[in-house]
Amino acid sequence: MARFLWRATRGHRLTPWRSPYLRWRMETYWGQPADEIHFKEFWRFAWRHRRELARFLRWTERME
Repeated sequence: MARFLWRATRGHRLTPWRSPYLRWRMETYWGQPADEIHFKEFWRFAWRHRRELARFLRWTERME
């Protein structure tokens, strides 16, 4: 789990809402344009979809 997050936030580890990869993933899943995703939207999304995100992270762990 931590390995995926470490790679996905490369260059933006202390500010994951600025990660182009995570913003793209959120845009694909949520439909909100990536350039409109900022701190507040990022954490709102993470909180509302925490179960799906945890399931996704467990899946990435199994795939490695």
